[in-house]
Amino acid sequence: MTDRRLAIDAWESLFRAQHEVFDEIKGDFDETLTQAEYDVLLTVTRGADQTARLRDVTANMLISQPSVSRLVDRMAQRGLIAKCADPDDGRGALVRATDEGASLFRKVATLHGRAIAERMSSLTDAELAQLRDLTAKLRKKQPGC
Repeated sequence: MTDRRLAIDAWESLFRAQHEVFDEIKGDFDETLTQAEYDVLLTVTRGADQTARLRDVTANMLISQPSVSRLVDRMAQRGLIAKCADPDDGRGALVRATDEGASLFRKVATLHGRAIAERMSSLTDAELAQLRDLTAKLRKKQPGC
């Protein structure tokens, strides 16, 4: 049986660590690309031909579906992504990174990746793997998925 006090202490520590890390890396984003826009482009650029289904973008975001739809529409207006009907799903949409969006994403991703690696450098590779595996378990996903 799980020790309730230990579980609460572990949760609080995880929450505080997340908050502190987010606070440190939020400076990686500015008016050129917000963190939410970065998250959309992260999902899209990982897809074949830098394209993803809108429902997959929504599933990876921590905001509501209507908020994702509005965000995607704003990004399309800015020329960062293109949105079109999904030929395989009449009710769905595909989102594709434009050259401008992909270029801006790569620029920010390089800086953001560096900041994350620097912040996480206090952990060994074995500890990083363990952290990844433990958080995946908390999310009910298997490591590497």
